Amino acid sequence: MNAVTDTHLIHDIEVDTHHRALRFLTAGSVDDGKSTLIGRLLFDSRAILADQLDTLEKRAAGQPIDLSLLTDGLEAEREQGITIDVAYRYFATKTRKFIIADAPGHEQYTRNMVTAAAGSDAAVVLVDITKLDTAVDEVVLLPQTRRHSLLAHLLRVPSIVFAVNKLDALAQPGPAFAAVSKALRAFAEQAGIAVTAIVPVSALRGDNVTQPLDGEWATWYQGPSLLQVLESLPGVQEKVEGQLSIPVQYVARDSGEQGEGDGRMAGTGYQPRALWGRIAHGQVKAGDEVQILPSGQTAIVAEVRHAGETVAHCVAGESAGVVLDRQLDVSRGDWIVTPGSATPTQSFEATLAWLDTEPAVPGRKYWLRHGNRWVQARISAIEHRLDIHSLAEQDAQELKVNEIGHVRIETQSPLPVEPYTANRLGGSLIVVDPTSNRTSGALLVR
Repeated sequence: MNAVTDTHLIHDIEVDTHHRALRFLTAGSVDDGKSTLIGRLLFDSRAILADQLDTLEKRAAGQPIDLSLLTDGLEAEREQGITIDVAYRYFATKTRKFIIADAPGHEQYTRNMVTAAAGSDAAVVLVDITKLDTAVDEVVLLPQTRRHSLLAHLLRVPSIVFAVNKLDALAQPGPAFAAVSKALRAFAEQAGIAVTAIVPVSALRGDNVTQPLDGEWATWYQGPSLLQVLESLPGVQEKVEGQLSIPVQYVARDSGEQGEGDGRMAGTGYQPRALWGRIAHGQVKAGDEVQILPSGQTAIVAEVRHAGETVAHCVAGESAGVVLDRQLDVSRGDWIVTPGSATPTQSFEATLAWLDTEPAVPGRKYWLRHGNRWVQARISAIEHRLDIHSLAEQDAQELKVNEIGHVRIETQSPLPVEPYTANRLGGSLIVVDPTSNRTSGALLVR
C-alpha cells in the first residue's frame, strides 16, 4: 500500500506571518474523542497546572489519567462522560498561541457548536474510525460528522481539518484510514467543502497529535502531525480593503469641551459625539464621506478615535470612535458605511440553521438581531430543506431542530444586510423566539 503523503500541506498553507492566535473548535459526533484530544494537546504542550495534574492522578487511582476531564467541567458532563457546554481552553507552543473551543457532539446541543464555530479560524472535525465499517467499498459517515462539517462550511470557518481518531484500536489502521479518507473527500467534494487536511491520530495514546508518526504507522502515513497542521493555518484576517462597514454599538458624548474646526463643528455648548463600533469591513480615516443607515444621511468623518486617542485611521477588526462633521441622529443599531455600498431591505433570502425544539414555520413572528439592532420579522417562505445525508434539496413546510434550509425573511423595518460570503457580520443574524427568548436559529444571508 502506498504511503499517504501530506507533507506539502505545511508549505502550501498560507502561514500567518504575525503568528496571530488561532481560534479553533473541535466538532464531530458523540464520543469521538474531542475532549480527550484537547486534553492531549494541553498535556503534551505542558499547559496543565500542577494542581490540575494532581487532581487527575488522584481521580485515576493508579490507572491512566482521563484527559477529557480537563475540558468537561460541569458535574453532569463528568457523570455522563459527555460534553454539554462549550469549553474554552488556551495553550501555546514556541511558534503560536491557540484558543480551543470544545463543542458538544449531541444533536440537542448543536446550537452550542454553532456558537463556537461562528468565531473560529478553523474546525477540527473528529471521526471515530471504530464506529465506521471500513470493510465496505463506500464508508458511510456518521450524520453528526456530516452535520458539523456542513455547519462549519456554512459559517465560513476558513480551514476544516478532519482528524481520524482511535486508529490505535485497529489491527490494520493503514487500509482503514485510506478508506475513511476517501469517504471524507467524496463527501467534501459533493458539499463544496475545501478540506485543509485529513490527519490520523490517537488522542488517547498521543499518536500523531503533537509529534509526527514513527514506527509502524509511518509506513502508511508520512504527513504532518495535527499540531503541525494547526501551527501552519492562517488566522482570520478581516477585510481592510473595500467598502466601510461599522455597526454602531454606542454613542458617546464628550464632556463639554468646545469643538474645533469649521462652523459646523464649533460653537458655544457644542458637544461632539463619537459613534463607537468594531469595524466589520474596510477602514476609516478623517476626511472620508460616510453614510448612516437606515436613515441614508451622509456626512464627513472629522475625527477617528481608538483606545482613547485620536488616530489617523482604523481598520477592520479594530474598535473605532467616529466623530462626524455635523450632528446627525445616530443611535445603537445603526450602521456607518461607504455611501451607496449597502441598500436597506425588508425582504431577503438566507440559509437558516434551526436550533430550537419548536419547528420554524412560515408566518410566525420572531425577533432578529443584525449587528446591534433588534427587529421583528417573520419567515415568509421555506424554499427547501437540505438533506444532510444526500445533500439534496427537499420540499419542506417547516424546519425541525438541527435542520438546515433555504428561507425567505420579511422584516418590520429595513436592514442593510449583505451576503454572508462578502461580510460575515453584515450577512449574519440570530433568530430569537419572542415568547421564550430562546436563540432559535442562525441566518446567513444568501
